Amino acid sequence: MITKSERKKAQDKAAQYLKRAGIVLTPKEKKSIEVADLGLGDFRNTGLELVVYVNTRRCCAKELILFPKQTCPEHRHPRISKDNPGKEETFRCRWGRIYLYVPGKKTKNPHATPPKGTEKYYTVWHEVVLNPGDQYTLSPNTRHWFQPGPKGAVVSEFSTASVDEKDWFPNPNINRITKVTK
Repeated sequence: MITKSERKKAQDKAAQYLKRAGIVLTPKEKKSIEVADLGLGDFRNTGLELVVYVNTRRCCAKELILFPKQTCPEHRHPRISKDNPGKEETFRCRWGRIYLYVPGKKTKNPHATPPKGTEKYYTVWHEVVLNPGDQYTLSPNTRHWFQPGPKGAVVSEFSTASVDEKDWFPNPNINRITKVTK
């Protein structure tokens, strides 16, 4: 849960990051920046900011903004229906650096660290480093998590339809839909 004031500050900061990345938003898009605290009330450590350009039954395009040390926790996009195997997504780093963790051989000295007290919910440790211009595609139902480098990061996401409320998180305390209070 976050306050309206916290959300506004995070939206303004996210808009500054997008500007640094050379990404132009309309005034309406700036107001629509989602500040996702994932129900933990600690978005400075666990969460991210998002701009959704389009999300139809067939495709989705978003910008993901992560402030320094902000973590998008481990999750996966499971099968939604007989006809929908879950979200396939491609991340393309636009600004900063992103450390993406996926299944595979564990990286000996990973750059990222999960937020204190949540370590047990992080199980995939194969590190993929994305710098501006680098991209990586995830198949549906693949566990993954990510954290930016010291400057933060802006990442474009191109995917099949996004049904965020159906995402699966190993941390049972996470709720994908953020509640905003006065």
